[in-house]
Amino acid sequence: MQSAFERNLETIPVGELGIIALESCETLGKKINAHIVEWRKEREHEQKGNPQLQYYSKDSYLVDASVPRFGSGEAKGIINDTVRGDDLYILVDVCNHSLTYPIFGCVNHMSPDDHFQDLKRIIAAVGGKARRINVIMPFLYESRQHKRTGRESLDCALALQELVKMGVDNIITFDAHDPRVQNAIPLHGFETIQPVYQFIKGLFRAAPDLEISPEKLMIISPDEGAAGRAIYMANILGVDMGMFYKRRDYAHIVNGRNPIVAHEFLGADVAGKDVVILDDMISSGDSMLEVAAELKKRNADRIFLCSTFGLFTNGLEKFDKAYTQGLFYSLLTTNLVYQSPELLEKPYYIGCDLSKYIALVIDTLNHDGSISDLLNPTARINNFLEKRKKLQK
Repeated sequence: MQSAFERNLETIPVGELGIIALESCETLGKKINAHIVEWRKEREHEQKGNPQLQYYSKDSYLVDASVPRFGSGEAKGIINDTVRGDDLYILVDVCNHSLTYPIFGCVNHMSPDDHFQDLKRIIAAVGGKARRINVIMPFLYESRQHKRTGRESLDCALALQELVKMGVDNIITFDAHDPRVQNAIPLHGFETIQPVYQFIKGLFRAAPDLEISPEKLMIISPDEGAAGRAIYMANILGVDMGMFYKRRDYAHIVNGRNPIVAHEFLGADVAGKDVVILDDMISSGDSMLEVAAELKKRNADRIFLCSTFGLFTNGLEKFDKAYTQGLFYSLLTTNLVYQSPELLEKPYYIGCDLSKYIALVIDTLNHDGSISDLLNPTARINNFLEKRKKLQK
């Protein structure tokens, strides 16, 4: 918690802090709120007597908001607390498929489209009364449809432009599939944050004996798109990096994409080394497990699967089977998207909690402070590794 007090937070906040956690992000929102409540109760602000700080320390910063639905499936956004002059932070998890709503007597699971519409409804309910609106969308809506390769829609760019036209000042996301999508809104705030620090801590929870050296550890990118993430992690740990590229059959389309013929590997020998496979998301999980199988063929030792977003669109059975077969040692994902109770009970699963990190971002931005050190975790990673070395001596 010390890092929360090392920032310059003696300035007057932009506005009274308000956090709207949509139902899709309710659990994460409560954790974030608890951190900020604790910090601000303990913090001795030098302008404590200023009338503008009378609501600085509160029992809760969560704003009561809801999106009730009609029988037809239509909905409306409702805000039951005053938000006039507030610095609002709206949290939404567009991948939370566990939520349902009735429509014409049937039960319908909420899709990313439904969650995005609910976000817009809440922004519309604010009605321009807030001082500033910030959207925290960990999984960027339509981020996989970020570029045009044929006559197709640019959904992510359209969504970002729609939000800023509604009055959103800042959009904060994590590990965007392609950060260049921010070019769609060049005059507005857009931050994409990498959870590398949390993954490194999670790796040591999974394997306390993990040795950080080029002879014992290697970072692997499962495809060319994830190479940037793997290069950063490998460089900061001082180990080698390898990459697979997907050889596809461009003559056929299966389930909307060209099927993968083979995974080709580029990199040094992985024999006898622990290996971290790093990617932004696990969707069906086929690619990640195929890469793990290829690494096992090359005599890799323990394999750690690290992904910011664990979607598991086809369930967990294939991961259970792969774990039983010894294809991987641990699976690490964050709590930025919905985690099913089934996933949390798996013996191979390690969850990486980002609630404190997001709380630091919100607390700092509310003071209009710089979050550069939060966006670049190099110093914190080096400090963590130094502490690990001292404990191992």
